[in-house]
Amino acid sequence: MFKNAGPGMLIAAAFVGPGTVTTCIRAGVDWKLGLLWALLLSVGATLVLQEMAGRLGLSASGGIPGFIRSSIGRPLLRILLLGVVLSGIVIGNAAYEAGNISGAVLGLEAIFGSAGTSFFPFLVGVAAFVLLWFGNNRSLERVFITLVLIMSLSFLITAILTRPDFSQLVRGLLIPDIHSDNVLTVVALVGTTVVPYNLFLYTSLVSEKWSSISALPLMRRDIILSVLIGGIVSMSILITAAGSGSEVVSSVMDLAAGLEPVYGQAARYGMGIGLLAAGITSAITAPLAAAFVARQCFGWAADRTDWKFRVVWVGVLMVGVLALTFEIRPLEIIYFAQVANGILLPVVGVFLLWAVNSTRLMGVFKNNRTQNILGLIVLVLVTGLGIWSIFKIFI
Repeated sequence: MFKNAGPGMLIAAAFVGPGTVTTCIRAGVDWKLGLLWALLLSVGATLVLQEMAGRLGLSASGGIPGFIRSSIGRPLLRILLLGVVLSGIVIGNAAYEAGNISGAVLGLEAIFGSAGTSFFPFLVGVAAFVLLWFGNNRSLERVFITLVLIMSLSFLITAILTRPDFSQLVRGLLIPDIHSDNVLTVVALVGTTVVPYNLFLYTSLVSEKWSSISALPLMRRDIILSVLIGGIVSMSILITAAGSGSEVVSSVMDLAAGLEPVYGQAARYGMGIGLLAAGITSAITAPLAAAFVARQCFGWAADRTDWKFRVVWVGVLMVGVLALTFEIRPLEIIYFAQVANGILLPVVGVFLLWAVNSTRLMGVFKNNRTQNILGLIVLVLVTGLGIWSIFKIFI
């Protein structure tokens, strides 16, 4: 099943990061299995957007920033849109990188204890640096397939141990239940899965992996498999939290502690390994996505060894390690990144839908009517998410 797997595993690893883990835990504790449908919805929306991003990558168009540069005639508007893209992805990923690394650090603490905690951020940073500096497409794919499988098995086994009620499981998946009390959690579940930087990342990785649109069936199989695995991991975390019996859980380690009386040390190690895999994969994909976006925006050569490309991802990685080590939380930058990402999500959705309807770019592989309908539905969804993410910052 994984013999011809492509870069989709990096996408699965990217959206199941520490933030997703925390959000799914809180959803499971607060609403039990009742919000599984929101995860199912978000997986469907992710599939629609990522498939379009993959087709755009196969068209050799330079990705979304390349399409913006070629299709927007007014220089001021073009610069403004590219500035939003750069701000949302490069600055945003730098601001959130500390959170990615902290997830991996928590996983290490769960497995090895708190001794040496001060060195764990550097250990994670060095591991990410080595993989990004020396890794090529195929080696990174193999690493991520391994890490995603470890993460999947870890959380899936833990979920099975909680013995969820099958009828409640099916009900939670298929019957939407949304009201004023849980709407914030629904928005958080969808927002943590439909991530704008994954669209840029997959477009770039696809263009490096496959050289023509004839690889479309391989790309589709790759992204469907990967996103479904990522969705199963997220649902497993929610199911585990729902079955823990805990009333208040703020982190994955709290959840593991709640499961230990019934399932022993296996719960702690299982959650720790899963969180380590989730954290380190996100700590790698965030700098990589930032570098790809900068390359597309400025039109740099498609070479991962280019010094400008490396400066971007090294900078994002170092910001995360240093911020976590010295406990620096630049709230103004984080707020700015949240606003930029809130604007970016609908902007990217619009340009992505526009690009995959271009006969010049896509030829016979442009969107059909069904794809456009699905794309418009998802666009309305991500626009609502973008508006809400900005609104909640100022209330």
